[in-house]
Amino acid sequence: MAEAYPAYEERPRRRGRKVLVTLVVLLLLLVGLLVVADRVAAGVAERAIADQVKQEVAKQDAQSAPPKVDVGGFPFLTQVLDGRYERISIVLTDVRGSVEGNAVSVPRLDVDARNVRASLDTLRSGSGDVVAEKVDGTGTVTYDSLAALLDRPGLKLGEQNGKLAVTAPVDILGQKLTVTGTADVTVAEGNKVALRFNDLNAEGLPAVPLARTLLSNYAKGISIDVPLPELPFQLNVRKVEPRPEGLKVTADAANVPINSAR
Repeated sequence: MAEAYPAYEERPRRRGRKVLVTLVVLLLLLVGLLVVADRVAAGVAERAIADQVKQEVAKQDAQSAPPKVDVGGFPFLTQVLDGRYERISIVLTDVRGSVEGNAVSVPRLDVDARNVRASLDTLRSGSGDVVAEKVDGTGTVTYDSLAALLDRPGLKLGEQNGKLAVTAPVDILGQKLTVTGTADVTVAEGNKVALRFNDLNAEGLPAVPLARTLLSNYAKGISIDVPLPELPFQLNVRKVEPRPEGLKVTADAANVPINSAR
């Protein structure tokens, strides 16, 4: 006859499994709360830095839409305690600066700050320094803004096969012609863009030396070093590149504050 086992012997095992499941659930809830707290704290810091960046932009006599700030690295709270942040990304849109009385439009400026030092008191009070060891920036200057700086009526700029292209009306020896061509674009000293129009043509240009000389003089007249508006965060221009949407500008800086000095 088979021996029956008491039903109560299964209860300790079931009770142990319930305790384990409860502990796992509590652990997951705790981790979830810590993640939420970490992101909330990061959001507070992002808003504080955005306010300071807004003031930094205003110092350059520029305007922009409210900055968007993203503090990278996880967990954030350990970075707060250390006072050093792996990466802070800043996006400025609708940036407008002034050069010699002309408005220069930069639809978007992306700034990537690495190894940022900021104490907890600085983030909480808004006073003190937020210093980045390395800052990289990329932006695009609209061709309309760049053309306005050349101050030639009817002149239009664009991109053609990776080069800066120009189209402009000219009057040569009493004939109204359209000049077309391309320019070499490089970085000049003082955060300027050097434009060198070496290959201009005009359909219907009279076949006389004087006409060619006048066209060459026009090319020299628009081959200038164009100043850019002062960039925030002490950024220095390192590279310029014609793109379909505008002139792409790449800049960088080292050991600079990304908040306004007090």
